[in-house]
Amino acid sequence: MRTIRRGGEHRIDIKKSRFICALARVADEDEARAFIAERRRLHWNATHNCTAYVVGEDGGVQRSSDDGEPAGTAGIPMLEVLRHRGLTDTVAVVTRYFGGIKLGAGGLIRAYGAAVAEAVDAVGVLERRTLPVMAVLADYQQAGRLESALRESPHRVLDVRYGADVQLDVALVGTGPAEFAAWIAEITAGQALCEPQGETTVEVEVEAGGAAS
Repeated sequence: MRTIRRGGEHRIDIKKSRFICALARVADEDEARAFIAERRRLHWNATHNCTAYVVGEDGGVQRSSDDGEPAGTAGIPMLEVLRHRGLTDTVAVVTRYFGGIKLGAGGLIRAYGAAVAEAVDAVGVLERRTLPVMAVLADYQQAGRLESALRESPHRVLDVRYGADVQLDVALVGTGPAEFAAWIAEITAGQALCEPQGETTVEVEVEAGGAAS
């Protein structure tokens, strides 16, 4: 599951019309509607404020509005960009200030789609992954070197706790618990212990080409 890295705004100009796309991360449909209302208040004098959003863990709630543009030329192209990028919990509002030159149906479809696509590229995309978590227990002599090795690895150090021993909670990226435990045993000469701690959800930045890193 993917969502935008942050909210943001991006503008494109096409034949003297201004298209301003604002994006926001939202937790539910109420937040999406509130953001849309805020943008419409901000740009009350715009020619159109067209909208699209996808929310829900499975992206099951999807809505769009052409806000007076010819049917199917604004909201649907905007929604298609969100769908194509696999985004959820994301709302897009494209505000248009008409520049006096009509774009035609095809031109509008391209303009509204491009406004959202370029805005998504500008703010970035995150992929949500559910990862296994392991607690690594080590004595204080081992802990510093072990933490350095973990932070240089693809894995995510979630927490470090100091008690009789040092406990590092680690989300495993790209490997399973058994393989991870074997690696820990190798780099600590068998002095550190690994204990499963369930799972966690993390957000991983998606590179421009589409792959998560």
